[in-house]
Amino acid sequence: MPRPKQRTPELRDRVLAAAVGLLARDGVGAFTARSVAREAATSTPAVYELFGSKAGLLRAMFFEGFRQLRLRLDTLDSSGDPRADLLALADAYRSFIREHPVLAELMFLRPFADFDPGEAESQAGLSVREFVISRVQRAIDEGALCGDPLDIAHVLVALVQGLIAAESSGRLGGNRASADRRWTLALQAMLDGFGGPQRAAATPS
Repeated sequence: MPRPKQRTPELRDRVLAAAVGLLARDGVGAFTARSVAREAATSTPAVYELFGSKAGLLRAMFFEGFRQLRLRLDTLDSSGDPRADLLALADAYRSFIREHPVLAELMFLRPFADFDPGEAESQAGLSVREFVISRVQRAIDEGALCGDPLDIAHVLVALVQGLIAAESSGRLGGNRASADRRWTLALQAMLDGFGGPQRAAATPS
C-alpha cells in the first residue's frame, strides 16, 4: 500500500503558524528551520520539503502577513463619515503592527539577509493598497479630502508606519495616553492638510 501523504496543506498551515509565533516570541536571532520544526512538532526535512528553504519559509510568512493585515482591514465598517473611517483604518493598521511587530518588520523592513523580496513579493501588499486607496477615494468623492488618491494613500501609510516606529522606540512619550494624543494630532493634521473643497470654503481668507 502507498504511504499516506505526510506533507499536507494542514501541516503547511501548522508550520506557517508556528513560524509566525516563533518569530514574534523569540525574534530573528532564534529563527531557524530546526526551531520552526520543533515549534510545529514536525521534522526539519518536512519544513524544507514544504517551503524549499529558510528563504522560502520567510517568503510564505511575508505573504501571510499581508493576508492577515487585509483580513484585519476587512473587519472595518464603512460609516457615513469617510474621514472617521480613515482614522479607523489607521488605528487598525497600528493595532496590527503593535500585535505583530516582528512579522511587520519582515513585511516592511526586510530584517533577514537571506530573504530578498522580488516582483511577486512587491505585489503582496496590493490588496492592502487597494483597500486604503478605495477609502481615500471615497473621502475625495464625498468632499472630505482633495488630491490624488494614490498620493494621499502613500502619505497615510507612510505616516502610520513612521508613527508606530516612533511609538515602539518610546519617542511618542512614556505612556499610552501621550502616544494616543500624538497619533491623533499627526493624523488630524495630515487629513487637514488634504482638506477638500468644503473645508477650503469654510476657511476665512
